[in-house]
Amino acid sequence: METREILELVKSGVMSIEEAEGHFRRQPIEDMGFAKLDMHRRMRSGFPEVIFCKGKPDEFLVSIYERMVQAEGRAFGTRASEHQYELVQKAVPGIQYDPVSRILKLEREQEERTGLVAVVTGGTADIPVAEEAAQTAEYFGTKVERIYDVGVSGIHRLLAQTQKLQEANCIVAVAGMEGALASVVGGLVSNPVIAVPTSVGYGANFGGISAMLTMINSCANGIAVVNIDNGYGAGYMATQINRLACGGKKSE
Repeated sequence: METREILELVKSGVMSIEEAEGHFRRQPIEDMGFAKLDMHRRMRSGFPEVIFCKGKPDEFLVSIYERMVQAEGRAFGTRASEHQYELVQKAVPGIQYDPVSRILKLEREQEERTGLVAVVTGGTADIPVAEEAAQTAEYFGTKVERIYDVGVSGIHRLLAQTQKLQEANCIVAVAGMEGALASVVGGLVSNPVIAVPTSVGYGANFGGISAMLTMINSCANGIAVVNIDNGYGAGYMATQINRLACGGKKSE
């Protein structure tokens, strides 16, 4: 629960001063032995801690989800497998899994999403990374417009979406191969572009390095580049930009 939310509850008489003191006395880190959960991250940054699922032992992952749901009423994890979903589902009823983005989440009742972020892909093969970005932004309260399969090999497809791109507070451009999409988008809009290189491509793509180098060396201005296949990082940053555009709201 956020500091302001607690203070509002005290002000309205819903929560007693003693109960509020109990919330503030809790340790900022919960030591589970195998993990140290950052329970005050939302107070500091406006975003609760997110779980990176890949590689975590089964028992540890289930325990982390149980504790996060207990504390936050929700939980959001990336790079989860079908096997991990089946395990967590038994302990956390209502958990949802998307096999495309590999996101494993439990959401609270969602308030109306604000602002607008456009998530664009060069090809259909880039959609898993794009969905990680889009669903991350949506989870944190951002309205998302998806514009998929508009790569530069058929540039008329992208140009037909120019108005939608220009209306967004931020654009996430996801592309593999040579990664030219971000440069073209950057030349069409006045708002920030977050470029996401993907590992989609043939041998000389070097697992996304060629796309990353193209994006870093873009001649268009206003482009920032995240790591290869890092849809989560792009969705997080896009949400920060969108919040500022919507008046500087710090948390969802």
